[in-house]
Amino acid sequence: MSAPYLSLVIPVFNEEENLPILYGKLLENLAAIDAPWEAIFVDDGSTDNSFLELTKIAAKDQRIKVVKFSRNFGQTAGLAAGIDHSSGEVIVPLDADLQNDPKDIQMLVQKLAEGYDVVSGWRKDRHDALFSRKIPSWIANKIISVVSGVSLHDYGCSLKAYRRKILKDIRLYGEMHRFVPIYASWLGARVTELPVTHHPRTHGQSKYGISRTFKVVLDLITVKFMASCFTKPIYLFGSIGIGAILLSWAAFVWMVILKFWYHTTFIQTPLPVLSAMFFLVGVQCLLMGLLSEMLMRTYHESQGKSIYRVDEVVNLPPTDEK
Repeated sequence: MSAPYLSLVIPVFNEEENLPILYGKLLENLAAIDAPWEAIFVDDGSTDNSFLELTKIAAKDQRIKVVKFSRNFGQTAGLAAGIDHSSGEVIVPLDADLQNDPKDIQMLVQKLAEGYDVVSGWRKDRHDALFSRKIPSWIANKIISVVSGVSLHDYGCSLKAYRRKILKDIRLYGEMHRFVPIYASWLGARVTELPVTHHPRTHGQSKYGISRTFKVVLDLITVKFMASCFTKPIYLFGSIGIGAILLSWAAFVWMVILKFWYHTTFIQTPLPVLSAMFFLVGVQCLLMGLLSEMLMRTYHESQGKSIYRVDEVVNLPPTDEK
C-alpha cells in the first residue's frame, strides 16, 4: 500500500454503536479524495466494546490503524497519540460520535491547497444544548480569541486540517488540543476557518459538561504565559515584583507623612502591615523570576532547544525543520 497523503486521527471513548456507521461514512466520502489515506483510531480507555469493533474493522481494512490506551487519558492525549502514529502529510482530527460529518474532510483538504497551513472547522449551526454547551462555548471562544489574538469562532470543533510540519514542534497537554491553531499561528502558520456540518448526537452520551469551560480558561492562561513569557519569565515576575516594591515604598512614605505631619501613630493605620507585605511579595516575585530564568536556560541549553523555528532556507544547507 502506498504511503498515505491524508491521516485521520479519531479519539474514541465508548462509541461502539457509532464506529461501524462512521467507518461506512469514511469509505463513502473519502472515495472522492484522489489520494491514499489512513485512519488512526485511538481507544481512550473505553469500557464498552469499542476496541472490539475497531479490531473487526481493522481486520478487513489495512488503512484502519488502532491505538489502545491502558486507561482513559483524555482527548488531548488521544489526539497526540494519533498524530505520533500517523504518517500522512495532512492530518485531520475528528470526533467518533458522528457529530462531525466526514463529507467536510474534502472541503478542508482543498482549502489547505490554497496555501493555508491550518483549516479550522466552525460549527456555525451547532446542534447541542443551549445552556450547558452552546453558551459556555461561545463565551470561551470569545475569551480565547481576545487573549490569543487569533480570531476563530469555534476552537472546540475537533474537525480541522493541519499540515504535518506545523504540528512538529507543538506538544499537547491538558485540554491544549483546542489551542493548536493558536500555537500554529504564533509559529507563523496561515490559519483560516470554514463552516462545517454539525449533527445532533444519536448514539451514546456526551462526555463533556459545563465544567470543561473552566478547565479551558485555566489552560488558556497557561498558553498565554508560555507564549509571552516562556523565554523571559523575569519580565513577568520582575514587573510584578518591582510594582509591589514601589507600592511598599509608597505605603511607607505615606505612613511617615501621617506620623509626623498629621500625628497619626503607626498602630492607627494598616500602612505598616501593607508596606511590609508588598515588600516581601516584591522580593519573592523577583526571586521567582530569577529562578524561572535559570530553569528556562537549563531547558534550552541542556536539550539543545532552539528559541526560533526555521520554515525554509535559500542557498543554504537544509535544516532539520520540515
